[in-house]
Amino acid sequence: MVDQVFADPSLAALYDSLNPWGPGDDFYLGLLREAGSVLDIGCGTGQLLRRARAEGHPGRLMGLDPAAAMLVQARRARPDVEWVLGDVRVRHWRAEFDLVVMTGHAFQELVADEEIRVCLRAAHAALRDGGRFVFDTRNPGARAWERWTPDRVHEVTAPDGAPVRVWHEVRGDGPERGRVRFTETYAGPRWPAPRSVHSVLRFLDAAALEGFLAEAGLAVAAQYGDWNRAPLTAAAPEIITVARRT
Repeated sequence: MVDQVFADPSLAALYDSLNPWGPGDDFYLGLLREAGSVLDIGCGTGQLLRRARAEGHPGRLMGLDPAAAMLVQARRARPDVEWVLGDVRVRHWRAEFDLVVMTGHAFQELVADEEIRVCLRAAHAALRDGGRFVFDTRNPGARAWERWTPDRVHEVTAPDGAPVRVWHEVRGDGPERGRVRFTETYAGPRWPAPRSVHSVLRFLDAAALEGFLAEAGLAVAAQYGDWNRAPLTAAAPEIITVARRT
């Protein structure tokens, strides 16, 4: 299933404005500069690969995403990158990439255990010897969902110049078995009524992540709590994991 926020072209067109380039993108871009070939799982609109190619990255860059509306944005901006529609089951890679990444908390879209296992097995298969799989998740210890409240409104400008207001609201009392359900609402003068989409994200701690990685033949090489490579602590905002094949 693809979240409506990614599948709807009018909402996908807002994604880059709502998620402007930031420290996380700089972190990943530094890794891409060192890699000859890169697979970006859940690439969205492809901001990272687009920037790498614009900088002159000469190697193979592949972006994979199940939301056609997001890839429309990617292809339009950068047709010289390999964009693939689907999830990790649409291709069978065999040691083809120096670097595999999942950015922008895309890993948290994997809600079921089997989804995680399938994705990690695919990442393992895609890596060359010595390659790295790097991904990020929000640290459950930081309790980010407590700040997803309707009073925190973000305003962005749609491609047609119209203002759009966006806010979030958690459904229920917080995590249930590590899963947080929430509503994302969009409102603007071009829409007769606000548009709400429902989403679920999974929060895993470092120990649970390490367990899933080990099942897939991957081992943690490094873990950080923030984009400046600060140590992972109980309340750090991120769990940024660098994994290698065992």
